[in-house]
Amino acid sequence: MVKIFDLIDKVKDINPLILHYTNNVTITDCANATLAIGASPLMSFSYEEVDDIVKVSSAVVINIGTMNSQILDLFVLAGKTANKYNKPVILDPVGVFATKARSEFTNKLLNEVKFDVIRGNISEIQFLGGLDVNGKGVDSFDDGSDSTHIVESVAKKLECVVVASGKIDLISDGETTYKIQNVSSKLKFITGTGCMSTSLIGSFLPCADNIIDAAVMGTLAMSISGEIADKENPAIGTYKTLLFDNLFLLNKETLETYARVDIKGIN
Repeated sequence: MVKIFDLIDKVKDINPLILHYTNNVTITDCANATLAIGASPLMSFSYEEVDDIVKVSSAVVINIGTMNSQILDLFVLAGKTANKYNKPVILDPVGVFATKARSEFTNKLLNEVKFDVIRGNISEIQFLGGLDVNGKGVDSFDDGSDSTHIVESVAKKLECVVVASGKIDLISDGETTYKIQNVSSKLKFITGTGCMSTSLIGSFLPCADNIIDAAVMGTLAMSISGEIADKENPAIGTYKTLLFDNLFLLNKETLETYARVDIKGIN
């Protein structure tokens, strides 16, 4: 794990440019989370600049949270262009289980774009695995049951790293699975913490030799920052401020002190 923790310094040294095709609800928080961790955010909704802007980016984030018929093809184009230029690309299939349109569009993305990471809440990942899910709108209901085998099977099926956030965060490439025990119940009361986690993973992708290391680091950054922010049980507005403060202040010493991670290898 110590090697993974080195990424917190590397992202600040490199200051990678993270291109976002994301939703209107959380776009500002995603940009601020990217900045807080040490990367540089760039947001776009333009067809005209896709090739030029993907070419100079370090990684691409695609988040379908706000379904807009006018830009769905843009997300596909951005993903294909990321593949063309060998840029790491991460998908956040927000609310994929909520409507037929979301599930069909996610399938289109998965069929036409090779993603390095797919990050969602546990209900979204269960849906991608072909299971019936509990959820309302884009919100997940996590009953705390062990979903390790689901995350592992989806990772194998889609041939990428899969991250499922929940009471325990799960990250797997189909061979090795990380279970992150750091948690704060207040994260679910702030819209966009999942989207921000996707941005954080995207921020680490250009810095890591192994994709799963970036996924673990981005997930840990949110989980630990959220846990520390909740130490004094602040009200939700103060908590959100403290969350960003702790993302900004996160360092190797804090990671080594607070990280609670179990690692499982698949035989």
